[in-house]
Amino acid sequence: MPKLIIDGTEIDVDDGLTLLQACEQAGREIPRFCYHERLSIAGNCRMCLVEVKGMPKLAASCAMGVNDLRPGPEGQPPEILTNSPPVEKARSGTMEFLLINHPLDCPICDQGGECDLQDQAVAFGSGSSRFEENKRAVENRNISPLIKTIMTRCISCTRCVRFMTEIAGVEEIGQTGRGEDAEITTFLNKGILSELSGNVVDICPVGALTHRPFAFTARPWEMKKTESIDVMDGQGASIRVDTRGGKVLRILPRENDAINEEWITDKARFITDGLKYQRLDQPYIKKDGKLRPASWEQAFAAIAKRMETVDGSRFAAISGDLAALEEVYALKMLSHSLASSNTDCRQTGAQLSEENGRAGYLFNTTIEGIDRADVVLMIGTNPRTEAAVLNARIRAGVSCGRISVGLVGEQIDLSYEYDYLGEGPQTLVDILGGKNVFSEVLKGAKNPMLILGEGAVARSDGRAILALAARLANDMGMIQEDWNGFNILHASAGIVGALDVGFLPGENGLDVEHILQASEAGNMDVVYLLHADELSTGRLANSFVIYQGSHGDKGASIADVILPGAAYSEKSATYVNFEGRAQMTMRAVFPPGEAREDWTIIRALSERLGKTLPFDNVTELYRHIYEKAPHLATLGEIEKAPVDTLRELGREAIRIHPKGFDLAIKDFYQTNPVARASTIMAEMSTLKHEMSGSKNQKEMKGVLITHD
Repeated sequence: MPKLIIDGTEIDVDDGLTLLQACEQAGREIPRFCYHERLSIAGNCRMCLVEVKGMPKLAASCAMGVNDLRPGPEGQPPEILTNSPPVEKARSGTMEFLLINHPLDCPICDQGGECDLQDQAVAFGSGSSRFEENKRAVENRNISPLIKTIMTRCISCTRCVRFMTEIAGVEEIGQTGRGEDAEITTFLNKGILSELSGNVVDICPVGALTHRPFAFTARPWEMKKTESIDVMDGQGASIRVDTRGGKVLRILPRENDAINEEWITDKARFITDGLKYQRLDQPYIKKDGKLRPASWEQAFAAIAKRMETVDGSRFAAISGDLAALEEVYALKMLSHSLASSNTDCRQTGAQLSEENGRAGYLFNTTIEGIDRADVVLMIGTNPRTEAAVLNARIRAGVSCGRISVGLVGEQIDLSYEYDYLGEGPQTLVDILGGKNVFSEVLKGAKNPMLILGEGAVARSDGRAILALAARLANDMGMIQEDWNGFNILHASAGIVGALDVGFLPGENGLDVEHILQASEAGNMDVVYLLHADELSTGRLANSFVIYQGSHGDKGASIADVILPGAAYSEKSATYVNFEGRAQMTMRAVFPPGEAREDWTIIRALSERLGKTLPFDNVTELYRHIYEKAPHLATLGEIEKAPVDTLRELGREAIRIHPKGFDLAIKDFYQTNPVARASTIMAEMSTLKHEMSGSKNQKEMKGVLITHD
């Protein structure tokens, strides 16, 4: 462990650190523009200069390691000065150079209040400039509907280039030209289209790349900031919701190394307009074939009247992708009070259940566990669209040569190289039987893992595919004493919590497909849809449909009664990510109009139906939830699931059909009611389809591996 003397204080630092990191450990502030903890080192900006005694010139602290320093002539530790006169003069000069061409538009700049250049110019720059020449102008590029460019502000730190290349895996942006002609641009003047592109807005230190939809809407100090979590996919990224005047204006990532590091998807970031459009802000009742506004009492009365003669076996409840734990459990209690066991949370038809234990439907390796993996077998999944931030973490392992990836299913562009093994379950049988060369790769791995997508288990033989994957995990050494490599990747935020509390068919109960069949046959009188919009809703035409949700989407379009609920930004609610980690959203704004938090609606309805649920507040509701699922009481933590059930699952008899695996998500930008209500997401979806249709799909980065 090297010893350093930093500004007169001797400290011990870890091997491999840069001088910049060592100085920050010693509590010294080192300015920087090009350096970023999660990107490669460029050494462009020269703001991080420090003085190393014995060296003839100042050193760029971001590019020099502590192990590169030699001790003094008498063996004393290397001495570093961070605020000596030469350092201060050099930083002031560097800042003067950076501002030669930078426009003096701070009062009207949409980066104002969050600009690193502005802050560091005050702290380390001088009050005047010796340069009187005209500033150069750079043409703005239309690189994306999401990112606004003012390239005259650019200081060529290349953070955006390194992020898109190294993290997002989209090598379509770079620096061209030299000297005065140098500029950041996209190759061939085309736009960038990545699920993570919005993160360049956060890492740009000068406002050259900014949030296009948010531009000139509000200043940072005008907004209320609420810490929450993202529910646009199953990963549960940490976010911050910025609001003003009861409106959500912006969503930013929060750093969380265990889940999303400091990145979020474009869908999570730019969904804000979807939270205000097509909102359900009052109850509705269908009369004469048309939905008409009603009061809460009228809506409850209509439901109560219809339920008077309904037998429990002819009542069903389905929860959807955005349903939080509180309302799901409340609806389960209401269904049981009505003597109905027709409850299900698996809109896709995924063959997942409590029978297999939690290990049978969780991402058991955990997100952080990917950093230990050396082989990943993907089955019927596209993590680039189902969990883009997770995909970036896998890409990091592939890029450094630590992880080898094999894919079974549809051949796609994952943004990194992989071995394409085949398209259907027969390939898994071949791997299991040693007839595929990837078998040896798995057997030779120290920490192998598989990722099974919803598309692989949401089919008629889904249970057999699940059992086959469990057998593969057992036989290939994926399940060890301190390692569980069996993983289910859920694309939605609400399903794991619903599975945890058992929102599944009870004894003699019907699942989603059989509920739809019963409705078509006229054998299901009432169907309660809780934020459930990903169904073939036309099949419910013969049932009385109660829809509870936040947006006028597919479920609301066929409803007989609509009960307006709250969106995730309007309630403090629990969601469980695909690792099994319970987290809470925090209410940033209130629901619009007469909309209410969802669990309160179900509680009020139960009283009107004469089946009053045994809780009067959310604390009592949590007591019931935690009795059913005690592991959910510890927010932010993961309780490892026992693996015995996986071994039992792997012993089941298997009958499969040869059809190739489908993907759970066809359109990344249109996966839920909030996304479909967003004009920004609609524009991105259209652009994606146009780019896919106007030219042949880019060659997939996969190498076909044939059977022996």
